[in-house]
Amino acid sequence: MTPVTSSALTVGFDLDMTLIDSRPGIHACYTALSERTGTYIDADLAITRLGPPLAEELVHWFPPEQVGPMGDLYREMYPAIAIAATPAMPGAREAITAVRSAGGRAVVVTAKYEPNAKLHLTHLGLEPDAVIGDLWAEQKAAALREHGATVYVGDHVGDVRGARGAGALSVAVATGPCDAAELRAAGADVVLTDLTELPAWLAAYREAPRA
Repeated sequence: MTPVTSSALTVGFDLDMTLIDSRPGIHACYTALSERTGTYIDADLAITRLGPPLAEELVHWFPPEQVGPMGDLYREMYPAIAIAATPAMPGAREAITAVRSAGGRAVVVTAKYEPNAKLHLTHLGLEPDAVIGDLWAEQKAAALREHGATVYVGDHVGDVRGARGAGALSVAVATGPCDAAELRAAGADVVLTDLTELPAWLAAYREAPRA
């Protein structure tokens, strides 16, 4: 049995409610979309179920034929409304730094529209090695495999499925819509309270022998 080597370490991270607290920005953007279209959107409710693709939320408020155009409008409005309003999650910066300090790579794999995901990271000064957007749940597995991720960190049961599909260790943080029990039931290998616990966990993981 040998320990995990730093050269083998690539850690994937989800974005919304894992690295960033996107609730304020998304709330503001849904509110603006409602005002612009005259269509009622319960933004308070919408931000309790973040994680899945935008279309899965918009279908609650718009008829199917309008979901595509409304998604385009939302994404167009998003940079001016949501980026500055969105803070990093506690421990996000330190989590990426911990991966880099271990000689590893940090990649972001998210369901968010990729250009907007990059805007968030740039605004917050978070600098992963790669950002791959527009992927949800099992779809994330291909990107994780492509980048050689051995660990994937996320807040949603969809992230657990993505990690498992990639053969990566699923590390879940209970900072999003899924609580710790739900994440464990979905098959998460590790459940942390939040990202502030990740550096210590990562150090222990790297030191542990592997078969």
